[in-house]
This record gives sequence, C-alpha cells and structure tokens, in this order.
Amino acid sequence: MPALDIASALKRALALATEAIGLTDPNPRVGCVLLAADGRELGAGHTQPAGQSHAEVMALRDASARGHDVRGAIAVVTLEPCSHHGRTPPCCDALIAAGITRVVVAVQDPNPQVAGQGIARLRAAGVAVELADAATADAARELNIGFFSRMQRGRPFVRLKSAVSLDGRTALPDGRSQWITGEAARADGHAWRRRAGAVLTGIGTVLADDPRLDVRLVPTARQPLRLVLDPQRRLPPGARILQPPGEARVIGPGRADLPALLAELGREGINELHVEAGPTLSGAFLDAGLVDELLVYQAPMLIGEGRPLAALQTLGGLDQARRWRLVEALPVGADLRLRLRPT
Repeated sequence: MPALDIASALKRALALATEAIGLTDPNPRVGCVLLAADGRELGAGHTQPAGQSHAEVMALRDASARGHDVRGAIAVVTLEPCSHHGRTPPCCDALIAAGITRVVVAVQDPNPQVAGQGIARLRAAGVAVELADAATADAARELNIGFFSRMQRGRPFVRLKSAVSLDGRTALPDGRSQWITGEAARADGHAWRRRAGAVLTGIGTVLADDPRLDVRLVPTARQPLRLVLDPQRRLPPGARILQPPGEARVIGPGRADLPALLAELGREGINELHVEAGPTLSGAFLDAGLVDELLVYQAPMLIGEGRPLAALQTLGGLDQARRWRLVEALPVGADLRLRLRPT
C-alpha cells in the first residue's frame, strides 16, 4: 500500500467506518488507521458489534498481526477515542499504552461521558492531538448522524422514506403500490433500512400490504427492530412483519404521543429511525415537525388519482408551508432519489 498523508488516511478511516454500517448499533461507526512517520499504514480497523472491540483496538490488533511496532506512530480516527469504561475499556488508554504519540480526530464525541475527555486524557499523557478540517468533521458527523441526534437531543434521527410518482402519488386509490419504483431503487431503500436501529410503520400499511420491512436486498450483519404503531391492536398474528429474521414489536401510542415514542426509542439506544408508512402516519410525523430527513424515490410515471405521500393538515396560506432543503438528487436505476431536510 502506498504511503498516506493525513488527509488520505482520514478518507481511508471514513471508508472503514462506513463498513461498520449495520453492525455497531447502538455504538457509533468508527474507523481508525495507524501510520508510521513515513506514511506507511501499520494497521487499520473499524468498530465491531456492541460489546466487542472499538476501531482503535482493531487497528492495534491489525498492526500486531502484520508484525508492526506502533510505538511513535500516528492514529487517525473518525471519532474522538472514548475515555470511559463501558462494555470495553477506554480506547484512549489503549493508544497511550501502545506508545502512539500523535492522534488526529475527525470529530469530537457528543457522548457526555466522553465529550472532549478522551482528547484531554491523551494530551495529559503527552500525546499530540489535533482535529481534522471542517469538511472531514462534517463527513464523520453525517456517518453517525443518528448517534449525534441521540446524544444531543435524546431521540433518534428520523428518516421518512417514500416512493412516489411524478404527480406525487404513492399508490392507486385502492392502495395498490407494487411497484412504483424499479429494482435498483428498492435495493437502495433496503440499504437505508440497514442504517436504522428500527423501522417503523403503521397498522394501515400492514393490513393493506402485509410487508416484511426487513433488510434482504443488501447484505447486513443485523436486522433493525421492526415497529408497528397499532393503538387498537388489530395486527394479525400471522402478519409477515412478525416473522424472522429480526425482532418486531407492536406499540400503542397515537399521533399525540409520537414525541414520547421517540424519547423512549432514544433511551433504548435507537440512533436512526426509518419510517415507511402510509399517508396518515407520515402526515402525523411531518405535521409534528419530527422528520429530520425525507428520503423520496421518484419514478418517471404519472398515476393520476391516488394516495398522497402524506395526509397533512390544511394550511391557511403558502406562507405556512414547511420548507425543505435539497441535500441530494441522485439517479438510481430509472428513478430519482431525493434527500431533503428542513430548512
């Protein structure tokens, strides 16, 4: 492998962290690269499932397996090394004990148990610590946007997914929607499900479509928890959403209790909540201002009369409309993937 400068090592560490998607929840996705003074890579790794080794320890193990001495090396890591005893010992202590003399951190850890304390402990031990540039910090934060949301707001990052026609319909008037989008868009949707700690839908969607809402079109190490909002307990015992793989749960709060539901999911360690629901539940989330990102797959077809993306409250004027900022517009197969966030 060619020698790496710090910027290249940060990109490599971010790529490693991306490999941890669908693996580490509720812990953040972290990558670490160990460099010799001449830029040679000595070791690399990413966070393992909760309760197992973090990225820094995996990189140290990798260096040892390669036969490299890491004393005097540089550690490049996408999130501040932890400083507290959880299910594993502090990573900052592992770096200090290994003889690492310089650490480059993409972004500070928002966890109140860390929040700068890892950096402080490293510096107190004589390790030089520096933070990456703003663009790299943003990339590292985006990779763990749900973890940041849970640590800073006490609730998951809510992503609402929908597949719509050019005229904004998600189904025919009788509810038939298979398939508005093509195979590539459906597989891409499963990749976004894989990011989530939980997938939420409403009882109306389950009764109409009997979906599984698991991850099966892309490889994954774990299945998100599947949640059905069913206040009147109408879920059939044979519904496919209750079947393996993964776990499913029926929850009973109504529209007014959605903030309380998000707070409870945050306490349970859910970082990202992926909502795939019909117009009523989607509208409830949107009207309550609880959606952090819209994930919309737009198909090149016109349906005419049909079901909307969301049943929203009637506005008194356009000045009351909630505005959204386009984050991404990307062709996926024959369809267009749009990601939008509130302005």
